[in-house]
Amino acid sequence: MDPSNSSTGNDSDPRPTAPADEPGRGRRRWAMDTRPLRRPAYRRLWSSTAVTAVGSQLTAVAVPKQIYDITGSSAWVGYASLAGLLPLVVFALWGGAVADSMDRRKLLLITNTGIAVTSLLFWIQALVGLDSVATLMVLLALQQAFFGLNSPARSAVVAQLVPEEELAAANSLGMTVMYTGLVAGPLLAGTLIPVIGLAELYLIDALALCVTLWSVIRLPALPPGPAASRKAGAREIVAGFRYIALHKVLLLSFLADIVAMVFGMPRALFPQLAAQTYAPYGEGLALGLLFAAIPVGAVLGGLFSGTFSRARRHGWMVIGAVVGWGLAITGFGLSTSLWVAVAFLVVAGVADMVSGVFRMAILMSAATDEMRGRMQGVFTVVVVGGPRLADLLHGTTASALGPRTAVAGGGLLVVAVTLALTAAMPALRRYRVQ
Repeated sequence: MDPSNSSTGNDSDPRPTAPADEPGRGRRRWAMDTRPLRRPAYRRLWSSTAVTAVGSQLTAVAVPKQIYDITGSSAWVGYASLAGLLPLVVFALWGGAVADSMDRRKLLLITNTGIAVTSLLFWIQALVGLDSVATLMVLLALQQAFFGLNSPARSAVVAQLVPEEELAAANSLGMTVMYTGLVAGPLLAGTLIPVIGLAELYLIDALALCVTLWSVIRLPALPPGPAASRKAGAREIVAGFRYIALHKVLLLSFLADIVAMVFGMPRALFPQLAAQTYAPYGEGLALGLLFAAIPVGAVLGGLFSGTFSRARRHGWMVIGAVVGWGLAITGFGLSTSLWVAVAFLVVAGVADMVSGVFRMAILMSAATDEMRGRMQGVFTVVVVGGPRLADLLHGTTASALGPRTAVAGGGLLVVAVTLALTAAMPALRRYRVQ
């Protein structure tokens, strides 16, 4: 850690001294690890995330709903998703380099303002009844570009706000509210649309983003270190990839996520499984439960994060979680009972939470501060791109072998490839924090 960030106990320091965690006092060890919330700067950032996690999902529901209402075509909903993917990938990679070259607080202010303005534009076009798919796709692309610039900086600052031994706990807190938003946001959107209409969902999201802006304004300055690059071009992005290739533990953390998501994320097959395998339970009920199960499992994992957040062998935690994900997905693929299938997906959600917490902790602790933004940019691309590749792979495999075989086979591949990587490249299993 940079000695310039050492604790001073005042609010100008991004990581002020917090009371020592006393085992068994005030709460049980298995409950959510809330030590990072004792640090005012991190607490402000996390609190704003808790608000915007729900607000952002309102827009995530409103955009495809509005496009479908205009066109009556699910294909156009898919085209819109692709329209947002390319800007997200490009600007996440560039945003990582930018986050390593300028004050991250300033970058967060700029990008959060851009996202808020985009939400206001979504609201205006819906309010006036523009009914233009092209306008919606342009706004979505703009929003995802701002998000791509924002995400690496937002993740990288966590390592500047909490000490290394609390990174896993901080990531767990952040991921818990994110997954809570994935569950609560769509439910709230479905409830509000018949009551207040579609346009107001965009407005609520924009107002929620004002909370984020307030929290970022109150953060201390987070300038790049003395070794940081002052540029953010293609050379700096390439340097980030070169840095990953030279640091095996970082490379393996990315590979572990790619393996888990590409081979083991079966969401593209949920509609077919709901219509065929689980049709006797009711197709609508089955589809809703399948989509909700993994986020619910992740939230449960976060609520009981005290059971794992203090672990120091971060590498083994990632390996165990990815193998657990693969086994749970295999069980899901073999299940003919809807409730057993949902139970396996909930377990997979817990494993996904654990894997994500420790992969991000490795990125924050194993990478130097001048590289953290670029590492988080690549992390964002992997997290976004992996499931989309999985949709393509599972869809084509299911057409040839059937959906259950595709799911179970993918889960077994996750286990086999992960164990093979672990045996061939020991860097990840040897990694631990001091």
